[in-house]
Amino acid sequence: MKKILCIVATLLCVSTIEAKVSLAQLFQSGMVLQRGKSIPVWGKAETGELVTIRFNNKQYVTTADLDGNWHINLPKMKAGGPYTMTIGDIVLTNILIGDVWLLSGQSNIDVTIERVYPQYTQEIDTYENPNIRLFRVQNETAAAGVKDDIRPTSINWKPVNKENAWYFSAVGYFLGKRMYEKTNVAQGIIVNSWGGTPIEAWISADSLRDDYPLLVERAEFFQNDDYVKAQAQANMQAEKQWQKMLKIHDPGVLEDWTSPTLDDSEWQRVNQWDTKWAVSPTTNRPLVGTIWLRQHINIDKAHAGKPARLLLGTLFDQDFTYLNGQQIGHTGYQYPPRRYDIPEGLLREGDNVITVRFINKYGLVHFIPEKPYLIAFGEDRFSQNPMPSDVIPLSETWQMHIGAEMPNCPSGDISLQNIPTTLYNAVVYPLAPYGLSGVVWYQGESNTGNPAPYGDYLKKMMGCWRDRWHDQKMPFVIVQLANHDGRQQTGFPSPIVPQTAPVNSGWAALREAQRITAKNDPRAELAVINDLGETVDIHPLRKKEVAERIGLGFDRLVYNNKVSLSPEVVSAEVQGSTIVLTLDQPIQSGKLYTFEVAGENGIFQNAEAEAEGNKITILTPDASNLTPQTIRYAWKDDPKTANARSLSGLPMSSFEMKVKK
Repeated sequence: MKKILCIVATLLCVSTIEAKVSLAQLFQSGMVLQRGKSIPVWGKAETGELVTIRFNNKQYVTTADLDGNWHINLPKMKAGGPYTMTIGDIVLTNILIGDVWLLSGQSNIDVTIERVYPQYTQEIDTYENPNIRLFRVQNETAAAGVKDDIRPTSINWKPVNKENAWYFSAVGYFLGKRMYEKTNVAQGIIVNSWGGTPIEAWISADSLRDDYPLLVERAEFFQNDDYVKAQAQANMQAEKQWQKMLKIHDPGVLEDWTSPTLDDSEWQRVNQWDTKWAVSPTTNRPLVGTIWLRQHINIDKAHAGKPARLLLGTLFDQDFTYLNGQQIGHTGYQYPPRRYDIPEGLLREGDNVITVRFINKYGLVHFIPEKPYLIAFGEDRFSQNPMPSDVIPLSETWQMHIGAEMPNCPSGDISLQNIPTTLYNAVVYPLAPYGLSGVVWYQGESNTGNPAPYGDYLKKMMGCWRDRWHDQKMPFVIVQLANHDGRQQTGFPSPIVPQTAPVNSGWAALREAQRITAKNDPRAELAVINDLGETVDIHPLRKKEVAERIGLGFDRLVYNNKVSLSPEVVSAEVQGSTIVLTLDQPIQSGKLYTFEVAGENGIFQNAEAEAEGNKITILTPDASNLTPQTIRYAWKDDPKTANARSLSGLPMSSFEMKVKK
């Protein structure tokens, strides 16, 4: 009898363990919960199991439903903490009540503190704040339907300091810092982004089905797990075989072209800006394979042996970089800046050799202009704002030798993160209805090739997110695309000639879609950053300034502060031989650039313009023959000379609009 009782007791214990209550991944110690709104908490348990939450000296009870889901809405609270929450035998500590922001989009949200560190070295080195907490959603896709939860993540409500923020979103970091300084309440920053992804991936299937059925059907094509797995394995095998062949056929690897004693005097001398050296002599097309470059640097006694940093600008595409035969850096793709640390003792007095082995699968190997190419010494060698004081510039001349010329690497792209609905299913749906103050949407570069439907996509995306959170007033700040020459995305040879004549810019058309969508949505604002970009870098570094402009949008949307944002055109009228624009605020006076006017034929011509007060006067080109119909401003990928600014310095958005006669 005692034996039977022991067995029963053991089974009851096992049943209790199996029935353990669990929480969604967002709910962890150190989390920030949204103030001023009811606080949803949810998770899993056995069907019918009683779930008890103890929080702020009160107790709340619910029961798991037939699918094992449970959900409790705690009453709204004022900012404060820290608090402790108990759910069954789970104890969460150090909980703060404050404001929570969700930042989403593609790689300009991804750009980390490590990447922008040279712009803000002192600030990042010294700033710590336990009241700002960081959470990074782990990347995941789902083609076959929505997921219940996100994956575990390594950045899970970590307090802000240099170490915790090093690989966290720079925009998120600076937004949290800015909003804390403005409100003095705890800040929770949730980053949920994936580089290179199109907006369609972030929209629900239900939102796309009626107007874009083919997009939904495309997603359904990838619901075949066997196909996806087989294609992924085939791609992996193709990549392994390509790399194996490359290693076998590259004489630079076999003969060690990194050696400082190698005689490279017979190598071809090339200028890094003349990209003819990157063209295959056999096909007269961009070379696929490897190209080796070497440069000799003379180091004096004062710098010999000192630790240093090699700045190799930005390169297209993959590089392995060596100094005196020792590898000091490797970057696997084109976008990251090459900042390679040189250890103490490696630089020697006299001749030193930098060797760069380019590996290229597409496009044209080249150096990106307008970037630093030098060796930096001293304590300030990590800074680029200002630049280090003790530097040795590199020469533009290199010794060049082709390594292995290769066939294209075969692959069938199945990047599921780029397929419609896959990110909404996997990493948006499971986050709701976690309490939020607002959403930052910073995306669009991947849609510039076809900007026409973007405005509708953006409207649908905001709509389905609001539906998912059951909050039709959820605030969105849309970060408009920065200035950038889009031709750089595909390895266009450098340097690029600026666009001065009117062009049909996909980047400008997408900015216009962002502007109009924000203007037509009373719970959205536009953060204009067409002065914070870089011609040659799709990932500009001035993320603190971007965060400040996002913050201004939330000042107006969330806190009802009367702040001035970027100037907007209220009306456009033809007055004789001029067009007069009336703005919503006065702007900086003087001559303005990048205005264009078109007549009935739709052909745009550059036009002179001048600002005074809240008026812009545009002179009609060839007034005797042109009847103005449409005007455009800053309608270029990279409108560097656009200079219409508010009195506080905020730039005016690009736009296209009809004029009244």
